[in-house]
Amino acid sequence: MEALLYWAGMAAVAVNAITGVLEAERKHMDMVGAITVATATAIGGGTLRDVLLNREVFWVADQAYLATAIAVAVLTFFWARQRPISEQLFLYPDAVGLALFSVVGAQAALQWHAPWLVASVMGVVTGVFGGVLRDVFCNQVPLIFLPGELYATVAWVGALTLIGLQELGVDGTTAAWVAMAVILVLRAAAIRFRIRLPTFNAPS
Repeated sequence: MEALLYWAGMAAVAVNAITGVLEAERKHMDMVGAITVATATAIGGGTLRDVLLNREVFWVADQAYLATAIAVAVLTFFWARQRPISEQLFLYPDAVGLALFSVVGAQAALQWHAPWLVASVMGVVTGVFGGVLRDVFCNQVPLIFLPGELYATVAWVGALTLIGLQELGVDGTTAAWVAMAVILVLRAAAIRFRIRLPTFNAPS
């Protein structure tokens, strides 16, 4: 389980760094701007989680995470300059990052002996906060605040799936894979079929 969490976290950092660069490229940022956005996207959610849980920040404890974010950002910057960037190219890697980070965040909180509800929220925080920073830095409305966007909700469903399966006796590794699949499938379906949550409309 520890190895899965480590490599899932590393993959999440890499994928989120890619989405940060893709969004920065759409805003015509230079290399420094793109790397800054990518790094904030890659480590922002996990940083907030660790601060809230009062534990050592993950990329300070292991600088391989930070090195991965920067290296992937540089490679993606030069790759993305060679071809046009579509919205779909941005959204699907973002869904992968959401799935990976949400599960890693929830499991990290569980290992820190957080109650189940707190752990599920930490999964959401880890999954979405890097994307919030990315969108704010790029002068965009964050995805979680777009009307009806099925984003933070699927992260919470996945985190609760992880916690629920482990409570039922499913081993942690299997629970993590299932939870990541749930998030990825739900988010991909929301993108593909434009599934939206009900929005608040006050009666006139």
